[in-house]
Amino acid sequence: MTRRSNRIFWAISFQVATIHIFLGVFGPGQTLLRNQQHTSLTIASLHGTAMGISSMLAGLAGPHVVHRFGRTSTSWIALGIFSGGVLIFVFSPPVQLTLFATLVAGFGTSLGMNSMVAQLVHQFPIHPSKAVSQTTGIGSAGYVIGILSAGAIARTSLNWRLGVLVVVPLALLLYLFTRRLLASDHTPEVSGRQRGSLNYKFWISWVGLTACLATEFAITFWAAALLKDRIGSTAAIATICIVAVGVGMGLGRWFGPELLKGLDLDNQLKTTMAIAFIGFAAFWYSHLLWVSVLALLVAGLGMSMQYALATTRLIAFSEKRPDLAMGRGSLAGGIAIAGAPLILGALGDNLGISRAYLMVPVLILIALITIITIPSGQPTLQESV
Repeated sequence: MTRRSNRIFWAISFQVATIHIFLGVFGPGQTLLRNQQHTSLTIASLHGTAMGISSMLAGLAGPHVVHRFGRTSTSWIALGIFSGGVLIFVFSPPVQLTLFATLVAGFGTSLGMNSMVAQLVHQFPIHPSKAVSQTTGIGSAGYVIGILSAGAIARTSLNWRLGVLVVVPLALLLYLFTRRLLASDHTPEVSGRQRGSLNYKFWISWVGLTACLATEFAITFWAAALLKDRIGSTAAIATICIVAVGVGMGLGRWFGPELLKGLDLDNQLKTTMAIAFIGFAAFWYSHLLWVSVLALLVAGLGMSMQYALATTRLIAFSEKRPDLAMGRGSLAGGIAIAGAPLILGALGDNLGISRAYLMVPVLILIALITIITIPSGQPTLQESV
């Protein structure tokens, strides 16, 4: 990796980390938000639905925005929208406004992530999945920071949502100091935005991506609730325990590509799913805090690379239309984010959170079936980004 490409890698990685600070507060913080707003599991999970809807809207708008402004400018536009949503989220107590704030911030999050992943695939064509995985690994550091800040502030008299406010000046600093590095000339393609139909292999893989993301969001949204139900810990302590998921995801995303480089793309993804299942099973059966935390760490390791690997599969089946593939992938993310926490929350209200969590192994099985049914044929990629 050249010095310039190395700097580009880190610049994009810090953009991703900034977004993940918010996600670290938002996902596990749903239990804190529910207690603060005195809502049911179903109502609280509507924040996940709002995030999912915004992801779908970003998926539809993304190819148009990228065609008009280019991937680099799109990422800055997205961070601006994201920052506006964060400000509303922090300073708006009622559930109606936090839902709106989630919609705005979620749109910026998805639009930005899609653009950033496409930039990485373009910059590091030899080993794109490693570049994406390690970038999101750095993002996991931001995720952990978000969880810790929310959990720590929740134990004081201050509003725990203040923990996410740091992302606004961070986004501004990144723009001021890295915009020239990431700047690139962009002339809209005469043929227009990337469009057209995608083959059945793409859409079967898309179902697999949806299941992978649904697994991740189901676990991160309501693991704190299961910990509280099983062990009786406070919402703040349970939220801090979710740090284990973030640590596992960070470690897996950074070191996983090297540890699994002897496997092809599909077998890497199968391996991560097996690890995620083992971690989930141990977490679901556990009634001890230390076992639960260790199990969440393992589950995080398993889920860590699934986004990078599954999106690489999508791009491989997109017939050289990465922006279109990422836009459709955002629709998958929207359905997963909107559906999984909402369904799990509704099941939790009616069956209890423990029984509701049994939807997770079903999602893992669905993702596994899509890989077996439609192999990507992608070889082992050992070159460093």
